[in-house]
Amino acid sequence: MSAALPAAVLPPSSTTDSILTLPAAPKTHVTVRGLSKSFAGAPLYTNFNLDLPRGKIVSIFGPNGCGKSTLMNMIAGLVKPDAGEILFDGKSLKDTQIGYVFQNYRDALFPWITAWDNIAYPLKRQGLKAADVKARVDELVKLFEIRFDLKRYPYELSGGQMQTVCIMRSMATRPEVLFLDEPFSALDFEMTLFIRAKLQEAHLATGTTMVIVSHDLEDAVFLADRILLLTRRPTRISELVSFDMPRPRLPEAVADPEFVRVKAHTLEVFRREMAA
Repeated sequence: MSAALPAAVLPPSSTTDSILTLPAAPKTHVTVRGLSKSFAGAPLYTNFNLDLPRGKIVSIFGPNGCGKSTLMNMIAGLVKPDAGEILFDGKSLKDTQIGYVFQNYRDALFPWITAWDNIAYPLKRQGLKAADVKARVDELVKLFEIRFDLKRYPYELSGGQMQTVCIMRSMATRPEVLFLDEPFSALDFEMTLFIRAKLQEAHLATGTTMVIVSHDLEDAVFLADRILLLTRRPTRISELVSFDMPRPRLPEAVADPEFVRVKAHTLEVFRREMAA
């Protein structure tokens, strides 16, 4: 049933609050407290608090300009917040293994090395032995059922193939949290269905916590266990909606009454925020 989850949506903190005075909800993986960010003097987030549950897929959705990607990028360490604390199982980001899938896959891959070497790159950076690198890449090839030649360079691949390589690379180091920024925005429908299926398989196999930013309502709902609905700026949490449809979710799931109901509810919240 779609419902707000009060235990995971915490009230704005005062400037004296800390992570210790606002304890995390049960089964929390990522704890955000007192997050603030302004651009050109205009506040985007002010004393923003959030708990992201362990082992779930959370999608972030809201009006244009509300800071969906900014929020994810602050949590992932790509954008520095003006204030606040972010912890992963009580650890700082530097002590946490994360993966990140960028929206612009054409710029994200190294064009001077093959697709295989792109996937292997973070493993080599970790200093793994060649045999261990090969074993992990082979494991990902099997998981994603790769049928194209990974010895080709990125510019020789289709858009869907490049995005698949990006996702494989992001998962190579077995991240604790995987961040995906608009992973379907540049894909055709066939590749969208493929990537949806493979992300679900990867999640079922690994239990990795995933955070997805989406501008498409169907994409935001389809993969999610929780849909984080944001307001207009200054941005707050409107609702954190639960969607507990079993996995794997096949393409036909979009016609399931539960999917239709949850999507309709999120659309209602979105329209309410647009009119605010």
